[in-house]
Amino acid sequence: MKLLARILGTGLLAASAASMAQSDRPAEIKLGMSTFMTGAASVLGAPAKVAAEMWIEEFNAAGGIDGVKLKPTWIDEGQGAEKFLSEYRRLASEPGEKLMLSAISSGYCNALAPVAEEMKVINILWECSSEKVLEAQRYRYVFRTGPNGTMEMVAAVLHLLRTKPDFKTLAVVNQDYAWGRDSWEIFRNTLLALKPDVKIVAELFPKFGAADFSSEVTRLQALHPDVVLSTAWGGDLDTFLRQASQRGLFKRSQFILPLADSSLERLGNAVPPGVIIGFVGDGYFADPAFANDPEVRDFVQAFKQRTGAYPNFAVYHMIQALKAATGTYKKASADNGRKWPTTEQLVDTLHQFEYRGLSRPIRMREDGQALQGQLLGVTRHDSSQSFPIVGDLTFYPADIVAPPVGQISAEWVKTLKPELLQSKQIQHVGGASQ
Repeated sequence: MKLLARILGTGLLAASAASMAQSDRPAEIKLGMSTFMTGAASVLGAPAKVAAEMWIEEFNAAGGIDGVKLKPTWIDEGQGAEKFLSEYRRLASEPGEKLMLSAISSGYCNALAPVAEEMKVINILWECSSEKVLEAQRYRYVFRTGPNGTMEMVAAVLHLLRTKPDFKTLAVVNQDYAWGRDSWEIFRNTLLALKPDVKIVAELFPKFGAADFSSEVTRLQALHPDVVLSTAWGGDLDTFLRQASQRGLFKRSQFILPLADSSLERLGNAVPPGVIIGFVGDGYFADPAFANDPEVRDFVQAFKQRTGAYPNFAVYHMIQALKAATGTYKKASADNGRKWPTTEQLVDTLHQFEYRGLSRPIRMREDGQALQGQLLGVTRHDSSQSFPIVGDLTFYPADIVAPPVGQISAEWVKTLKPELLQSKQIQHVGGASQ
């Protein structure tokens, strides 16, 4: 009888603990999410929204996080900064379990980061490449689950110098806002550290959202630089490249476009073979390293069926942000004896979390920045597609293109040495595959 009582008592305690753990769980996790849904930038933002909706729908159907499902609410970043921040504050202050995944614009990220920190709400910068957001101030509640501009620009310079080492002059055409200015600063400082004899012949910064680039194209025609760099994206990049193509600039200069992955399918034959393309990370639907990966293959096919297009880098960044967020919940809960984690436990877990989106593994570090390697290649024609495929792919690991914690990127890149170009960590991936 005593033995039976002990057994029954142990069972009751276990049942009671399980019941308490279950009762601690919220009814749902509210996700405050933002992207460009209107305006020229929506060509990048809208596909990311579709991808998030697809992924969340499937995740919830599979049971969510121990039965707790995700409930997204969206903010349109196309409505302007004042309204965006107002909507952000409203969502972040709502009662209940919540997590913010915002934003795509570097300008907005600079503004929302201190707001999230003040409100002690976890915010994942799911896009937002400007490295200054997390370097200018150390945050506890703000994270970036994708690469920053330093990793992207250092890898771009390395690839340019490995692909076309003998150029003498370079011009830049970038959007006139935080990302356009910051990315150029990193690219320029890196380039001058590794190739100090290069001459910068033009620094052109058309207005964000510009509808016409004829003055910039005319200037480039007159200068005839060996290399033209643009870190522009979305509708701005589309317009610039169409006008550049119409006036023969691609025949005169080597173009390097670190964010053009998102434009190739829309531009079609306007982008000729031989243009250097980046992926703002290493997510590419035609990367041969993932041609036979079931998860990646199934997602790409489902996204193509839903949208009629292949996923771009913003789609990959959105998925890895969602997987980082949900994976952090699961790990923190497991580490907590299956009890629902507190915000502080989630924060501690995310600061050292390792995860994988739809490409190679990613690791978070103590300053809230993800370490993600970079993939770059060169355009080529492919008879199976109506737009250029990127081949001759090369992967640059985050370890060689990211500054140590606590260092300022714009200064750190000045210390880089030409020997970096021969790093054994650089991996040639090969040709693109369907």
